[in-house]
Amino acid sequence: MGNKNSCCAYSTPPSRRKDAPQNFEEYLPEGEESIGNLQHISEREIEDWDTDPSLHPKAGTLFLERSKISLENGLSRKKSQNHISELRGSGLKKSSSCSTIYLDDSTVSQPNLKNTVKCVSLAIYYHIKNRTSERYMEIFDEKKHPLTRDGVPQDYDQHNPEHRQIYKFIRTLFNSAQLTAECAIITLVYLERLLTYADIDITPGNWKRIVLGAILLSSKVWDDQAVWNVDYCQILKDITVEDMNELERQFLEMLQFNINVPSSVYAKYYFDLRSLAEANDLAFPGEPLSKERAQKLEAMSRICEDRITAEALKNGLKKWSSLDNVNAMGNIAPRRSVAILS
Repeated sequence: MGNKNSCCAYSTPPSRRKDAPQNFEEYLPEGEESIGNLQHISEREIEDWDTDPSLHPKAGTLFLERSKISLENGLSRKKSQNHISELRGSGLKKSSSCSTIYLDDSTVSQPNLKNTVKCVSLAIYYHIKNRTSERYMEIFDEKKHPLTRDGVPQDYDQHNPEHRQIYKFIRTLFNSAQLTAECAIITLVYLERLLTYADIDITPGNWKRIVLGAILLSSKVWDDQAVWNVDYCQILKDITVEDMNELERQFLEMLQFNINVPSSVYAKYYFDLRSLAEANDLAFPGEPLSKERAQKLEAMSRICEDRITAEALKNGLKKWSSLDNVNAMGNIAPRRSVAILS
């Protein structure tokens, strides 16, 4: 990845505006710098990594910042009738008590699929709604590369899609390809990395192909049994394998073949998605803690405690004893316990 010569036979066209003529970036010999908007990884300054939310764990996510713009202006997404009825029927917010503990079934290691896809769709919705420009690339233009034979209407790039429209598109792909919730989070990471690296915007005219490219790549990186490009052609009946291959190739090139997602970045996106859900009344529903799940959590805690104890003994540290086993004449040290999060 440190070489300046690309391992691809073709170069990626630079991003352009709708009123700008199309120019293509020529192949660069050794030692020269690119003149387009797309920088090579060797040309990026070290300081750039500190502000890249898809790489640096302390850099704020783009979708959360853009969602705050609408919330500060008093604007929010349109809620469906089902969502409104759920809010009215739910009454007071469920809170844990001495007799009942409420927990949702989503954790950072095992997110809830439906709720995660909803949150990712909402993040993309705010990306489109609060974009600051109209920079785009031809490979993502839905009019020049339609996903259906019917094509797109003349004003396809004039109206922002609603949250439920984005959710329906992503849900169809995830259900048909049997993708996991973790894959949805990685999709959002790759999408924001694309917007940062290639200096383009996600708009009403290109959001479907950008999301499709991110899902295609994340499923191959995350899942052990990845979905092939030809399988997506069975889901989207009118798209060709050649188009899918070209979309994947250019997406990878615009990411500069950097598909690594640190665990700290993954966790940051997960918790920011939860913050986004809470701010938009999409909080994950809590269920009473059942006896079976309590036993499962207890077993997980015991396994973790045994592992930590084994590591402590291996390092020469003495295992803490209960007060019943401590000699009354000995020195009693304060007991420590391990906090377990699941």
